[in-house]
Parts: sequence; structure tokens; C-alpha cells
Amino acid sequence: MDQRGWLKIIALILLCFLPLSQGRGLGDFGLKREDSNQIYNKTLARILVEYASAVYTMDLTELFTWTCSRCGDLTEGFEVVEIIVDVQNCLQAYVGVSPDPNAIIIVFRGTQENSIQNWIEDLFWKQLDLNYPGMPDAMVHHGFYSAYHNTTLRPAVLRAVEKTRKLKGDVPIIVVGHSMGGAMASFCALDLVVNQGMEKVKLMTFGQPRIGNAVFASYFIEQVPDTIRVTHAHDIVPHLPPYYHYFPQKTYHHFPREVWLHDVGLGSLVYLIEQICDESGEDPTCSRSVSGNSVKDHLVYLGVNMKAETWGTCRIVMDYSVLPYQMDLAGNVVLSKDMMRKESESQPIIQLDKQGSRVSGTSTI
Repeated sequence: MDQRGWLKIIALILLCFLPLSQGRGLGDFGLKREDSNQIYNKTLARILVEYASAVYTMDLTELFTWTCSRCGDLTEGFEVVEIIVDVQNCLQAYVGVSPDPNAIIIVFRGTQENSIQNWIEDLFWKQLDLNYPGMPDAMVHHGFYSAYHNTTLRPAVLRAVEKTRKLKGDVPIIVVGHSMGGAMASFCALDLVVNQGMEKVKLMTFGQPRIGNAVFASYFIEQVPDTIRVTHAHDIVPHLPPYYHYFPQKTYHHFPREVWLHDVGLGSLVYLIEQICDESGEDPTCSRSVSGNSVKDHLVYLGVNMKAETWGTCRIVMDYSVLPYQMDLAGNVVLSKDMMRKESESQPIIQLDKQGSRVSGTSTI
């Protein structure tokens, strides 16, 4: 065997001994598939990244009926309970029930692609500008905090969760988001625990930016210990807003625990590592060990496409004539399923516009 062949064999042996997924798994989350049962669950991550991808579906009719091209595979059997669209702020989330794992799933959409470059540039200059309520010295990013707390998303999400729990019982809750959606998902998970008194809340985000300082990060992980932030290779967004180690109390700081996805290998032999990072939130051997300079790495996680289906602004298409929806005067839309009825018995809620005309057909926002 030539030298190159021996090198490949040695590399393969070394890869087998690299630390992969060693931590706590689902426990109460009832995942039926076998997987490691410690900190990070690979199978769960592959399920949840599909939910995070599906939220970028443009056609809400397909999303609501769970028939979109991204709806299926590992998420088969999922039932959407509510879709919330905040038109004014270009925000979106959905809530539903998953059979495997047995849980309520809450998913927040990230930044639209046509504005992602400007959004990234803005994050370079963002300062800590809001004191988190009830927690002295804990500061957060005002924009991310407001996107969840001061829009139509929060009341609709809480209503959907309460409605679902009345029917399904005290099932676990998993909150998911990609990019800015990860930031909103984080505030949602904390809200559910601290303000709503809910237990068994798990958070998993993909390509999430920093949202607060070190004091907030410590407070967050105490309240929501079942938290995983998945980062990918050179993804630029987890590096933003910047972390300045010279000013540990004044700078943005990630909460733990990070799982860093990156390729290692020799020549044509490449292996994906899912590296479990330390408890600091800013492990220098994980994503901070590389330059965060890739938008491309931000748009693919675990081989799943995280791009929006259109480069348009907040372009939403739905068939208002067949979907059960409500619309307020600002144009915000909530699609809501009555869980107490059979789906076939649900009747559309027809909303009138300001002139008293019936709103129907498709819409682009």
C-alpha cells in the first residue's frame, strides 16, 4: 500500500476516536429513535433543523397543511396548530404538535435573504442597549428582545401553546429557530419558563447571534438549562454582535452550550464533527477558533437548506378562501386550527377589510 493509502487509514482511525455526541439526550422528550442519551442528541438535531427550514416556506397554505416540500421526512405526522405573521415587522412563527418526539414545537423564522447582508453589517455595530426586566446588570439586544416581546408573535404563540396543552396535557415544549429566529426562540424559551412557569422546555437554535451580555448568559442557562446552540463551520452570524474579551462585562456573550459542526479529514476523506463545546458559551476551541466570514455556511445546517424560497421582501402567499385565519387592522395574519374539532369540520374565519370587503385569494406582502 502506498503512503497516501496508509495516511487515509490512519486518519480514519483517528476520526473514530474524536469526541462526538456525549451528553444528555431527550429524557422526557420521548424520542422513539435510538440515540446517545446525554448533552447533545444528533437525531433530535436532524429533526429540529427540518422544522427550522420549513418556516421559510413562502406558501402558508402548504405550511399550514404540512404539505410543503420541506415538510416531511423526519417531521412526518406533524400537525400545525397556529401560524403567526407579523406583517409590519416581517416576522413569522408557527406552533404545532410532533408525534416523535412527543412535544409541542415552536419555530421562529430568521432574516429574509434579501436583507441578510445589511442585517449582518448592522450587527457589527450593535451595542447592549436594554436591561433585561427583573435581572440587575443583565443587558440584551433591544431589537431581538422587541421582535419577540413587542410584536404580535408573543401573545399568539402563548395562546397556541396554552390551547395545545389543554388538549395534549403537560407535554414537553421544544423551541427552535435559525439566525434571528434563534434569537427570538431564545427569548421565547426564557419567557415560557420565567413568566409562564412552564417546565420541560428545551431550546435548540441554528446559527444564532449573540443576544446579551455575560450576566444575561448566566441567568439564561440557569433558567433554561436544556439548551443547545448549533453553529456551522465559518458561519458569520454566531460571531455577531462581536465579542470583546477585553471587556467581559460590557460585551455580548453567548450562553452555553454550543455544538460546533465542522469538517475534518485528509485529502478526499472528510468527516463531519459535531463538537460539544465547554460550558462557558465562548469556547475558544469551537466556532471562535475560526474566522466567522461565511454567509454560505449560515444557509446550510446538517445538509438542510435554510434559505428562504424567494429573495423578495416579506412575500407570503396563501389561499384566504380555504384557510381558517384572522387578520387585524395592521394586516397581521394568524392561521389557527381548532384542536377540539376534526380538521374536516374546521370553518374558515372570514375577515373584512377596512372597506368591508371580503379578503380572499392570494397576497404578497
